[in-house]
Amino acid sequence: MERISTFTGVVVAVYALASLLTLACFGFDKRRAASGGRRIPERTLHTLELLGGWPGALLGQRIFRHKRNKPAFFLVSWLIAGLHALGWIAWIAWRRAA
Repeated sequence: MERISTFTGVVVAVYALASLLTLACFGFDKRRAASGGRRIPERTLHTLELLGGWPGALLGQRIFRHKRNKPAFFLVSWLIAGLHALGWIAWIAWRRAA
């Protein structure tokens, strides 16, 4: 079995940490929404998704049932996930061609 490269390990770690942070932010924001407290701006949540936390965001939307009734927010979240997927597909194709 081939060892995982340092690059792959770093990428997995970044996605995992960003996803955990984003998931926690979704839970925190949901709690604040229920209690009427100060909320996390949607722009911040989308920025966390863009920085690699999109898996945590999609999971947080499902677990906490948060932001799912806002079609524009939900659409942007999925577009960010798709952007990441397309980026990895392009990177893999570029690596194979090289």
